[in-house]
Amino acid sequence: MKEITASQIKGIQIGQAQDEANATGCTVILRKEGMSAGVDVRGGGPATRETDLLHPKNMVQQIHGVILSGGSAFGLDAAGGVMRYLEEHGCGFAIADQHVPIVCGASLFDLCVGNGKIRPDAAMGYAACKASEHNLFCDGNYGAGTGASVGKLLDAPYAMKSGQGMAGVQVGDLQVCAVVAVNACGNVRDVETREYLAGVCKDGRILDPLSLMEQMQAHDTLPMGNTTIGCIITNARLNKSQCAKIASIAHNGYADAIFPVHTMSDGDTIFTLAVNEVDAMPDVVGALAVHVMGKAINRAVLAAEAAYGLPSAASIRRIHANDSRKES
Repeated sequence: MKEITASQIKGIQIGQAQDEANATGCTVILRKEGMSAGVDVRGGGPATRETDLLHPKNMVQQIHGVILSGGSAFGLDAAGGVMRYLEEHGCGFAIADQHVPIVCGASLFDLCVGNGKIRPDAAMGYAACKASEHNLFCDGNYGAGTGASVGKLLDAPYAMKSGQGMAGVQVGDLQVCAVVAVNACGNVRDVETREYLAGVCKDGRILDPLSLMEQMQAHDTLPMGNTTIGCIITNARLNKSQCAKIASIAHNGYADAIFPVHTMSDGDTIFTLAVNEVDAMPDVVGALAVHVMGKAINRAVLAAEAAYGLPSAASIRRIHANDSRKES
């Protein structure tokens, strides 16, 4: 089993654009030739676009892009730029003298991190598409993860900086990759060691969410402003129903890495995109999807740098390392 990136899957373009000053951005995944797709929305507060058409009972069998963005529901406007880019390249369903590309999307809430009046728009979505021509993707404070944060169970003052991440594997000819922007209400833990990497942070120490349940119970609802959004991308041959099932299975990767997850104040969403090149057992694709999604979530947190007044896993580790050197 070897590691891969999304751009190694045939026909996939991936790009990002961000406004670092205002703490928001978007990440786009394209395939001009089209791809099978499915979705599973688990969180209680989603902001999504064109998810109904992914239901197996509906007509459309292929989509051309997915955009993950900040900006909450405002950020769904970024899909307009993706539509324009794909139309300019002759992508989409040919109807008369028009091409109608199908672009799905999901947005996370980052409006309280930077300048909430500035959100991803059509221009930023188009810029991300242009970046995808060079397969530009970075883990950490980029793209849809620019304004992402985690650990908001006790509200924003105790949160930490997060970001976006990618992880992928190839087993024989089968390729499975995950891309995710992590903006969870809960904590993020290492999928191997179970150590909390980021989350509710007090005095430089990450707190166990289970120890906070009594404090949380004193409030009617969890703080708003969350949502983890991601994609599984594979070269397997999958129909819409199978893609939807893989998206459902991949939420186990969320559950491995985030606790608590799928809360009423999260809009947790996963798309599955299949380019239909290789025969594969769906259960194998699902198992690998769980593995890479958990790894991608961990990378999103570990690659993030402190920003917008929020500490990160990296900045806390540096402080602890310096303190240890002083003591020795």
